[in-house]
Amino acid sequence: MLRAANSLLRTGSSPNQWQQCMKISSSKATYFAAAPNPQTNPDILYTGLFINNDWCKSKSGEIFPTVNPATGQEIAQIQAGGKEDVNIAVAAAREAFKLGSPWRRMDASERGSLLYKLADLMERDRSYLASLETFDNGKPFSASYYVDVPFSIKNLRYFAGWADKNHGKTIPMDGDYFAYTRHEPVGVCGQIIPWNFPLLMMAWKLGPALATGNTVVLKPAEQTSLTALYMAQLTKEAGFPEGVINVVPGDGKTGALIANHMDVDKVAFTGSTEVGKLIQQASGSSNLKRVTLELGGKSPNIILSDTDMDYAVEQAHFGLFFNMGQCCCAGSRNYIEDSIYDEFVERSAERAKKRTIGDPFDSTVEQGPQIDNEQMNKILELIESGKRAGAKLVAGGERHTDLGDGYYIKPTVFADVQDNMRIAREEIFGPVQLLIRFKNIDEVIERANKSEYGLAAAVFTKDLDKANHIVQGLRAGTVWVNAYNAFGAQVPFGGYKMSGHGRENSEYALQNYTEVKSVIVKVPQKNS
Repeated sequence: MLRAANSLLRTGSSPNQWQQCMKISSSKATYFAAAPNPQTNPDILYTGLFINNDWCKSKSGEIFPTVNPATGQEIAQIQAGGKEDVNIAVAAAREAFKLGSPWRRMDASERGSLLYKLADLMERDRSYLASLETFDNGKPFSASYYVDVPFSIKNLRYFAGWADKNHGKTIPMDGDYFAYTRHEPVGVCGQIIPWNFPLLMMAWKLGPALATGNTVVLKPAEQTSLTALYMAQLTKEAGFPEGVINVVPGDGKTGALIANHMDVDKVAFTGSTEVGKLIQQASGSSNLKRVTLELGGKSPNIILSDTDMDYAVEQAHFGLFFNMGQCCCAGSRNYIEDSIYDEFVERSAERAKKRTIGDPFDSTVEQGPQIDNEQMNKILELIESGKRAGAKLVAGGERHTDLGDGYYIKPTVFADVQDNMRIAREEIFGPVQLLIRFKNIDEVIERANKSEYGLAAAVFTKDLDKANHIVQGLRAGTVWVNAYNAFGAQVPFGGYKMSGHGRENSEYALQNYTEVKSVIVKVPQKNS
């Protein structure tokens, strides 16, 4: 298996193929051996505001630090966008959106060409981008190199292909009329992205917005601004006109300024449900701007007794621990059928204890640090709540104290978890796997749906009739069958309930960024 994985990596395999080779038979993640040597201390080239294709400092003079989570040490100081900066960025985007501007006059196919060029530049700088992502975010370099960067490139290329294919319809209207629809860009789009997949979430947001002719003011997460700022420079190198793409780093106050701005026509946000609610409220109190939200999750992973045990244990492990558990769709509620529960617990605990944790630039490491001290402490507090509530700790459960000042948490597994426990209800967003017993299918569907979230779910079974029954019963935006964390730019992603609304990726994402205009033309009739 490991030899096959290395072969796939050398031949430039897709991330989905890479994911299929995640099954590990030793404590060494040797399937990462084909990764190039990373830049463990990459040059920090851009720390300013990117507005109107130019770099500038914040008008207020405010700055904030970005920190390497593997060491707790400051990397650089970044300019913090304030009210005046956001106003300037929005004005630049508004000017670039005007009818007659180079961007609005550009052929749709040319917009696609610019996105292709941006993807090509990312491919050229793939090793640097992956190194910078790992340095700023803490995820293993091999994940940055083989997942985040290529997924981002594929996403941009996918939407580049849509740029000249997003067209309306002709409609056989009653009467002497010719009717047709136009799909027109919404306008200035505020885009607020998270820290768990900084580069990938930027691509998810930019692709459909630019393909459909919008302009953008994007705010990266304050913890992970560096790759977004480097990408801003690549958009200029690719040839995007002035004002089309503006990147304004800052904290939540900067995001609120964008969400509340009267000249922003649409906001796209990925992050917590708590902040998503605030953004939704802001849109209603300002100009009723359109909003799409990709929010939190507490995703159920249902494992039936007829499954392949080795495969299901590994996939459940990957579904939760990938990216240090910092995934909105992480399979955190694992429902295991009663007859295989005890064995599944034993194997899951054993697998978690073998998980390698440490320096994310080390090719043998599977798990790096959590994003920052605040997030680490939140996870540790929830772990303690699980202990107090009576869940059985079978692996981990504490900070890893042998790795210096980095924000490391030991891979943690709880058994005998009850649905009413905090750890089973709240999004932990960390390396904490919950194992829950169930007896029958209808019971587990009801329990899986008894959550305020509905982002993703999975089922593992050899019986496709049972799988299809469960799939129809689950209220979630994505349901995997005998897989976890399988993504593609062609497939929509988004949630039910308090996991948000709107869809990322695929043709569906174009709908978030277009207005539909009906045009009705009177057809004169020839006199008889």
